[in-house]
Amino acid sequence: MKVCIAEKPSVAKDIAEVLGAKQRKDGYYEGNGYQVTWTFGHFCTLKEPHDYHERWKSWRLEDLPMIPANFGIKLIDNPGALKQFGVIENLVKNSEEVINCGDAGQEGELIQRWVLLKAKCAVPVKRLWISSLTEQAIREGFEKLKESEQYNNLYAAGSARAIGDWLLGMNATRLFTKKFGQGKVVLSIGRVQTPTLAVIVQRQKEINAFVSEEYWELKTIYRETEFTATIDRIKKAEKAEKGLIYLKEHPFEITSFERKEGKEGNPRIFDLTSLQVESNKKYGYSAEDTLKHIQNLYEKKFVTYPRVDTTYLSEDLHPKIAGILQDLKPYSNLTAPLLEKPIPMSKTVFDDKKVTDHHAIIPTGVFPNHISIDEKRIYDLIVRRFIAAFYPECKVSNTTVLGKVGQVEFKATGKQILEPGWREVYANDASAKKEAAEEEKLMPEFVVGESGPHEPRIHQGKTSPPKAFTEATLLRAMETAGKMVEDEEMRELLKDNGIGRPSTRANIIETLFKRKYIEKKKKNLFATQTGIDLIDTIQNELLKSAELTGNWERKLRLIEKGEYSMETFKQELIQMVVDLTKEVLSNRGGMISISQEVPAVIEKEEKVKKEPKPKEPKEEISIETLKCPKCKEHLLKKGKTAYGCGNFQVCGFKIPFELMGKKLTDKHVYDLLSKGKTGKIKGLLIPGSEAPIDARLVMGGDFNIGVE
Repeated sequence: MKVCIAEKPSVAKDIAEVLGAKQRKDGYYEGNGYQVTWTFGHFCTLKEPHDYHERWKSWRLEDLPMIPANFGIKLIDNPGALKQFGVIENLVKNSEEVINCGDAGQEGELIQRWVLLKAKCAVPVKRLWISSLTEQAIREGFEKLKESEQYNNLYAAGSARAIGDWLLGMNATRLFTKKFGQGKVVLSIGRVQTPTLAVIVQRQKEINAFVSEEYWELKTIYRETEFTATIDRIKKAEKAEKGLIYLKEHPFEITSFERKEGKEGNPRIFDLTSLQVESNKKYGYSAEDTLKHIQNLYEKKFVTYPRVDTTYLSEDLHPKIAGILQDLKPYSNLTAPLLEKPIPMSKTVFDDKKVTDHHAIIPTGVFPNHISIDEKRIYDLIVRRFIAAFYPECKVSNTTVLGKVGQVEFKATGKQILEPGWREVYANDASAKKEAAEEEKLMPEFVVGESGPHEPRIHQGKTSPPKAFTEATLLRAMETAGKMVEDEEMRELLKDNGIGRPSTRANIIETLFKRKYIEKKKKNLFATQTGIDLIDTIQNELLKSAELTGNWERKLRLIEKGEYSMETFKQELIQMVVDLTKEVLSNRGGMISISQEVPAVIEKEEKVKKEPKPKEPKEEISIETLKCPKCKEHLLKKGKTAYGCGNFQVCGFKIPFELMGKKLTDKHVYDLLSKGKTGKIKGLLIPGSEAPIDARLVMGGDFNIGVE
């Protein structure tokens, strides 16, 4: 018998149907020389710390770092999984050949290899590698089965990822929790999670620190067209008023008129991240919801494999495109113009060099029935983007007009859509219509040298803070290692250095919500105080740098390509964990608390079982056990009116018991020393301020105390 192992029962059923294995048994299908069985998710996982050493069961700083001599795997403790594994083990033992039909990606390869390893598989293994679950795709896949060895590098990359996440997640989480966690709080640290949080915290700090400033601009209307002065924004109203008087004394003169025809390239076919971005923008769906809907569509055979990071199609798909377009009957008004002539073999769509494990997400041609409204919306996004890729480019006319009033130069720009091209696909889309209308601005014909009366005015505005992240903009930032990049080509180049993988980013964002590190207000994401405190406590840049994490991700991809050693990657991470442990143990940062207890936390880019943690007595605040923050040599002492440095005569550092009309508690003093600021204090009397205010006390870089 040949034993096929699929990633879930529904896929096993589809495969069994195609292979003619129609006899249903307990945990598998049989027939026509095949036995088709299944896993359901992760049957195996890396061993937990206590599986290596009993003493690692307790969370103790003196046991860190935990570095097993060899990493082992174990079956998860789940009755259903254990029973099904028994079925797989028995089938594999009596088979002549195993066909790995797992999810065709890095995680799917890892899941299946671990199961086969645990089942002590000793027979030859083949690999089914398909991009959709249609009958035709399954049939073609079995006609072209691959050798399992072809995917050894993919498995190595998956193993390196899992081991890397274990080393950092297990050690850093225990390290920071025991060193800085207050009460029952668990401080979760992860290879992908922490830099993602750092990106959000950094943006939050920029928003919090932003001070809005008023500015004034000079504008004028000439021949029903608004022009803006090209001088720097004016910072004072009086100067703007003087400028307006000057403008009224002179006529408007056209100095340049230029109209250029250009093209707007077609939008790219979706990869998973760009689909999540679009569905968040258009429908407000979270990344996790989008992944769930697209996964359902894939399993129902309506779209191709979704967990992809490329926007290109493989060249061998070109002959099939017309057939897929033909099958999209409800979209026939859009596909008909394309089917009148051959589909062009465009390099912006078909490029084998840009395709990784799978091609971009496209419809299979099987049209959906009985799907939810959410799945319909996602399906419509995919189909329209697929159709738009084969339409002509959109032709536009861009106009730039320069003018002057006296010595002050002005500029106006306009845009006109000459031939809509791919925009036709979105002609009935309300949001696309609105966007096009906002972009399009018709300009009259101007002649250089013409002049005449105009209507000058002053526009008053305020500078805006940086925008808070939405899930859409955060996904883009994760994809490009924290850099906000609009250009499609540049984004493609940066993908190898992204934070996490397309398939795990949604889970990372959800993890940050669950652990109360971030929260959502309308569509915007904000870091909580706990999230901010955690990032502020982490001194090690490696842990929170998006760029460095992106570099690890690049190395994992190189392992996948056979261009980097898994062992080297592992040794680099071990060294990092050793250095990190030494660094944190010598750090005297403040304690971090949280409003609610959060689930425990080891990040392996998937859910991990919580380990029991011994209860800790509540820690008392003792100021006199802390070192002076200024000289960093002497302990603090309590005087009659203030806490001060033990060597006050030389150092001069002190914090008075009473500041700005308020008596400070030991907690206030402790927060100032450990975090650099207190919580909000009501009724502070600020010199020069008439009424009391509510504010935080903040210790500046010069060790003087101010307010925030």
